[in-house]
Amino acid sequence: MYDDGHTYCFVCNARTTGEEPPSSPTRTTASKVMMKGEPVRLKNRDLSEEICRKFRIHKDGDVLRFHYFDKKGHLAAAKIKTKGKDFYWEGKNTDHQLFGQNLLKDKGTRLTLYEGELDAASGYAAMPKWPHMSVPNGAAGAKKDVQRVLDLTQDYDEVVFFFDNDSAGITAAEECAQLLPPGKAKIARMEKYKDASDACQQGDLEAIRKAIWDAKTYRPDGIVDAKSLLDLITTPNPPCAYDYPFDGLQQKLLGIRYGELTTVTAGTGSGKTSFCRQLATHLLEQGERVGVVELEANNRRTALGLMSVALGKAYHIGEYDKEELNTAYSDSIANWNLFLFDGFGSFDPDIIYNRLEYLATALDVKVIFLDHISILMSGLEGDERRMIDQTMTKLRSLVERTGIALFLVSHVRRTQSDSTHEEGARVTLGQLRGSAAIAQLSDTVVALERDQQTDNKRGLTTVRVLKNRYSGEVGVACQLEYDLNTCRFNETKTGSDREFNATTDF
Repeated sequence: MYDDGHTYCFVCNARTTGEEPPSSPTRTTASKVMMKGEPVRLKNRDLSEEICRKFRIHKDGDVLRFHYFDKKGHLAAAKIKTKGKDFYWEGKNTDHQLFGQNLLKDKGTRLTLYEGELDAASGYAAMPKWPHMSVPNGAAGAKKDVQRVLDLTQDYDEVVFFFDNDSAGITAAEECAQLLPPGKAKIARMEKYKDASDACQQGDLEAIRKAIWDAKTYRPDGIVDAKSLLDLITTPNPPCAYDYPFDGLQQKLLGIRYGELTTVTAGTGSGKTSFCRQLATHLLEQGERVGVVELEANNRRTALGLMSVALGKAYHIGEYDKEELNTAYSDSIANWNLFLFDGFGSFDPDIIYNRLEYLATALDVKVIFLDHISILMSGLEGDERRMIDQTMTKLRSLVERTGIALFLVSHVRRTQSDSTHEEGARVTLGQLRGSAAIAQLSDTVVALERDQQTDNKRGLTTVRVLKNRYSGEVGVACQLEYDLNTCRFNETKTGSDREFNATTDF
């Protein structure tokens, strides 16, 4: 929109009138266009008469005329620029030719494309031995203009997009670069000047040459030149954010790290929730910001369960007077950075994912426990495996993007043997319920194995590392004994001093 209220679209050349009608039409209906004006030195642009004559840039009264030619070399159209930096066209057809295309060879080592005609002429002033052309419709129409001349770009070894150093120019350059084969497109930038014409006006042709020679090969999002990773690689990182509360598990996994997804799995009733609550309490007591999303428990039961682990008393079982609960609350939750999810039952996975993202980004929660993934799919129609695949991909993306540590609880499928997981059967990666994506996209998978029916083994839980992307060390990490009175797991034996069991260790 211009000062007088009129608007002009540089893509389709549509124009609306403002308070004052435009003095010239956007495009004439004449079938032929006459060469008007004459080439003169453009003092303000620091362009010589010789360059203007070569590119057919003519001064015609108060306007500049940029003449476009068709593929046969005949004058086809003229783009007119007024003193007020308004543009309009004369003529109908340019055979989709670029400005300056008729003057320069159609094949070679390097082609430099600009956003405007004066930029192309300025580029030629800096490097006259190389071809310089411009798109006819500015940044907004650049992608379409380049699509129409892809056959031209194929005849050059590399194409440098030297567009304006503003958001529109940067976006247009990347859109155009995506049209070319990988490695062929380069993007030139100048920090000091807006465009090549601006640099030429300041007499800094060296800045134009440097921008072209230093143009970076365009790589789509996700592709990184490893040479640019020096600071990332050499910046020291702590070995882990926190140690695990169990020595055997710590020796295997070497700690809890941000940016990792850990899956905890076991048979029904084997202590997955209790195990995660103890990990959460361990982190909360060290001042960490923790989110606990237990989809099968209400917030009262979750909070009481965490208080029970912290204070060594089963507050989630039986009834306690209000004064005792107030004291317990003051000694635990009141001092924690704990965030819970208010909900129960089946939920749309998108809603849960949205709440997890809110915890990570808005509330700056660093560690999140999601218990459990299977319930996200319950009550939903469709392919469970595919839904879990999609959900796991989003969770993996969330972990990578926000840098949180995510602990995910997953159930296991029933075994094919006579021994079930509830009777202490060994858990394998292939038994994760619903989808192989759970194992594939997790950094770590920890399984809990416990025989719930044999009295002399009822309280013992074997902790087995099934996957360990960080160090690769897997196997039995430790044995834990659950104390019903304190609601805590206590470590009894590590994997190294555990007695060999021929029925489970083969």
